[in-house]
Amino acid sequence: MAYPHQMGFQDATSPIMEELLHFHDHTLMIVFLISSLVLYLISLMLTTKLTHTSTMDAQEVETVWTILPAVILILIALPSLRILYMMDEINNPLLTVKTMGHQWYWSYEYTDYEELNFDSYMVPTTDLKPGDLRLLEVDNRVVLPMEIPIRMLISSEDVLHSWTVPSLGLKTDAIPGRLNQATLTSTRPGLFYGQCSEICGSNHSFMPIVLEMVPLKTFEDWSSSML
Repeated sequence: MAYPHQMGFQDATSPIMEELLHFHDHTLMIVFLISSLVLYLISLMLTTKLTHTSTMDAQEVETVWTILPAVILILIALPSLRILYMMDEINNPLLTVKTMGHQWYWSYEYTDYEELNFDSYMVPTTDLKPGDLRLLEVDNRVVLPMEIPIRMLISSEDVLHSWTVPSLGLKTDAIPGRLNQATLTSTRPGLFYGQCSEICGSNHSFMPIVLEMVPLKTFEDWSSSML
């Protein structure tokens, strides 16, 4: 999860989030180089005499400043499209979980199991235990196995919500009457926190998401105890 005064992203937990971090660094470096060049040219124009003003009408210069931005846009677009298709691709998910957004809590249903479903409410501040995170803890965590592909089916029963877990690179809208899907694969165990990222009403800030990624054997024991 995020820590106080954090300026960057959370640590990546899934292959998709790792790709997103790499793309962010790649794009940020291009932006840094362009900004440095523009700043240099501005400072040059302000501090020197324009002794070669005829250069501004040269065809070579026009050609360069037309082709170079196009090349830069291609260098940004190609990896962006690659990640976009990777995020939409779902290959043989071994587990499917359906989550429904409500005002203002989440409900989860493990569709591969009979009668395995529950609601997940935020724990009120007065009920927090020592070490619990305010506005992020829930009474029922979503327990999932790590290192296997999982399909999340996301929808809503009232207004627009958004099921978001930053460390997994997930942000999928929950739309009434529509079933969206996302895929997640955690590379390590742990607790991963998220929140609704859509302004869905007065208690929008009070519907957190907590994923507990565990080894497969631990998940099987948990699912057996819940049935």
